[in-house]
Formats: sequence, C-alpha cells, structure tokens
Amino acid sequence: MSRPGPDTPIETQWEGRFITVKQQGTWEYVSRSRGIHAAVILAIDDDADGRHVILVEQYRVPLKVRCLELPAGLVGDHEAGEGSEIAAQRELEEETGYHAAHWRTVGEFYSSPGMVSESFTLLVATGLTKVGEGGGVDGEDIIVHRVALNRIADFVAAKRAEGCGIDVRVAMLLAGGLLAG
Repeated sequence: MSRPGPDTPIETQWEGRFITVKQQGTWEYVSRSRGIHAAVILAIDDDADGRHVILVEQYRVPLKVRCLELPAGLVGDHEAGEGSEIAAQRELEEETGYHAAHWRTVGEFYSSPGMVSESFTLLVATGLTKVGEGGGVDGEDIIVHRVALNRIADFVAAKRAEGCGIDVRVAMLLAGGLLAG
C-alpha cells in the first residue's frame, strides 16, 4: 500500500462514540474519537516479600477471550482536559483497588501504528496501598493479579495456556527494561 501525500484529504468512513474509521488515499485506519487517548499503568508493589506487579484480567469483546493486561483507561472520557496522571490515578483505584503514592511518566507510545492512531501514556506507579477491592465499574468484571516479578514469565505462560490473551504491553515485564530503574 502506497503512503499518501501529506496533503491527501482524510475522509471519515464511520464515527462512533469512542472510535473513528478514517481513510487517507488507500490507507485505512482507526483513531479515537474526540481526541481521547489512554493511560497505561505499570504498578509496582515493593514489600518484605519482594517486588510485585499488579495486572488485570478482563474479557475483551474483539478477542472473544479474557486478556491479561496492565491496568489502563481512557484519558478525557470523564472530563474534558483531564490529564494522564489524573486518569491513571482514577483507573488504578477503580480497576485494582490500589492507590499509588508516587507516579512517574515514562512517555507516549503507540500500540499498533500501522492500523491505529491511538496513543497511550505509560506511567509507573509505586508506593502502593490497597484501598479497595478493585474489579472495575459498570460490570467490567476485572480480576486483579498481584504477581511476583521473579515469577512473571511462569505466570504469563500459565495464563496463555488457560487460553487468556496477552496484551503486548505485558511483554515489557518479560524484558524487564523499565523495572530496573
């Protein structure tokens, strides 16, 4: 597929509440509606038992299976102008029941740039305190997992063997790059 020129008009093929299908020349792609993007949280829990990461598992309609993921949520879907850290704080507590004392923004990333223009801001959350049950809102049915980092590869393999989908961002945990610093 050839790359369209920068002046090639962008046509909206379909627009829903959360996504928009666009075409520029022969290139088709999906973007978030209303400029919404996501916040993804790498929540690290250090205690006397060692270092753990908080993961969530939830059913994903496009995959037709439960999926193992880092906690995440949309920025700006509750309040216009909302910042990534505020959304991440809200989502971490709603999804996992944890509150983080410290936040570090790693940067903006793209999940599937050949097909989707969506970006996400990755934030590292530390100094965790359990303040609720988690599980999400509005019937999200989220299962929270607190996994020892030295067991993450085995845990991911076991979830995969159960038929659970694995979000690509979980691969960061297997490589360990962000966990060192």
